[in-house]
Amino acid sequence: MAKPMIGEIELEREDDGRWIAEIPSLPGALVYGKTLDEARSKVEALSLRVIEAL
Repeated sequence: MAKPMIGEIELEREDDGRWIAEIPSLPGALVYGKTLDEARSKVEALSLRVIEAL
């Protein structure tokens, strides 16, 4: 099953080691994660909720 196209995910590591994941095309789709995979998973889940709310 293919994932829906939700927009490009931008990932950045903070100085304290946390990862920030954001989808700039979706206002409010920004999360922190302890790992890269956690941040990516969280922002994908949040993006679906943001799209549903729109």
